[in-house]
Amino acid sequence: MEEVKGNINFRELDLEIKKFWDENDIYEKVKKLREHNPEYYFVDGPPYCSGAIHLGTAWNKIIKDTVLRFKRLQDYNVLDKPGWDMHGLPIEVKVEGEFNIDSKKDIETKIGTERFIEKCKEFALKNKEVMESQFKNLGIWLDWENAYMPIESEYIEMGWWTLKKAYEKDLLLKDLRVGYWCPR
Repeated sequence: MEEVKGNINFRELDLEIKKFWDENDIYEKVKKLREHNPEYYFVDGPPYCSGAIHLGTAWNKIIKDTVLRFKRLQDYNVLDKPGWDMHGLPIEVKVEGEFNIDSKKDIETKIGTERFIEKCKEFALKNKEVMESQFKNLGIWLDWENAYMPIESEYIEMGWWTLKKAYEKDLLLKDLRVGYWCPR
């Protein structure tokens, strides 16, 4: 090991490395090199597309990226699928704020359900682009071109198909449980 001499501009070095990766398609080459090796399949637990990433989200992705790079070093064909959580209260609440409404009933009476849903989709897709760019800036290697998004028909159909198969195999149980909901 040798001592590093002089001043290092880490931001500049970071940009140089990412530029090299992009210009030389390193991610694609690494995947191609291992495409016939034993598979290691990773489906990312998705972040909400409700704004820019925060430190916890970044830390979570960096840890996962480190594990996947280690698996690649172990010569696995890593199938890495990122995803985005585009449903639920975090997005609804942000869009409600854009419309300046106070209750869920206002969605039906003042805005219209279809318009509200479209606005939620737009909001989620816009934030997905921002977050994806931020993750790429961190150097996270995932198959960004084939990410899963629950607002796509294929994803929704897969959910219904899975439910049908569970029903056919008598795996569903009718019971009571607490269902959380927004009090507005």
